[in-house]
Amino acid sequence: MTIELDSRLHWNDGSIMITTKSYRVCIAPMLNYTDRHFRYFIRLISKHIFLYTEMVSTGALLCGDAERFLQFHEGEHPVALQLGGNDPKDLAKCAKLVESFGYDEINLNIGCPSSRVQSGQFGVCLMLQPQLVADCVRAMQDAVSIPVTVKTRIGVDQQDSYESLTNFVDLVSSGGCQNFIIHARKAILKNISPKANRTISPLHYDVVYQLKKDFPNLEIIINGGIKSLDDIREHLKYVDGVMIGREAYHNPYFLAEVDSTFFDDNHPIPSRQAIAEQYQLYVDQQLKKGVSRTQVIRPMMGLFKGQKGAKAWRRS
Repeated sequence: MTIELDSRLHWNDGSIMITTKSYRVCIAPMLNYTDRHFRYFIRLISKHIFLYTEMVSTGALLCGDAERFLQFHEGEHPVALQLGGNDPKDLAKCAKLVESFGYDEINLNIGCPSSRVQSGQFGVCLMLQPQLVADCVRAMQDAVSIPVTVKTRIGVDQQDSYESLTNFVDLVSSGGCQNFIIHARKAILKNISPKANRTISPLHYDVVYQLKKDFPNLEIIINGGIKSLDDIREHLKYVDGVMIGREAYHNPYFLAEVDSTFFDDNHPIPSRQAIAEQYQLYVDQQLKKGVSRTQVIRPMMGLFKGQKGAKAWRRS
């Protein structure tokens, strides 16, 4: 059959993309991974997964090319933009800008441990300044009508007690945040890379489960080390939603059954081949606009993971 491509996303059964706003399954904001091309690609696999952009700093939006950072395809909805910063006034200005572009949510990064982010005094080091985080959230929430959420860790360095975490959540929620995405690891700020920060500290899912029990009126999303539908199913017994990280990039097709399993949407599941064919139309369109071939093709790399010929697919 003929596969269309216009300003909307079309599925192979001819239906137009219709999404629901739910945090049951989300894709994490990942620098150098979750760009607009990857988000478009994931939307060909699932109608309902909540998508997040890479982190964009306030400086990049206020002093750089905001259009380049904020553009996205309307078929990506529901989609949130993640902001990095520590100045309430700057964050409020950026929040207005993000809302004007049509995003569904603004997420404040309180989880990134990179040296660049630390030098700017934002990201996970803001866990040590919960009042400032609350002020930032309040400034953004007062400036926009869309939700402002926070992505954070369970702790940082020696400030990793459950009491510290609950104090942080209690104070920040008083600033207007009703949704917390919790990476179930603590962060280590010195002499360790962001990659190591994703593996060295152990995962403590029980801490996130307890947080939901203690804050039943807040929406709690769990993140960290989640790689299968069975993992998602198990976590949803205890929390409101699950956020998938790098597994979504390296093995995206495992998400093909998410809509039927977790959103009661039994649309025909697209085959890998059908996804590749539809995404190729998008690739052709982007190449005509001057987008780098490598950049736009990269999201397809893991589509055939675990299948015969996967290595040849990646190479070609």
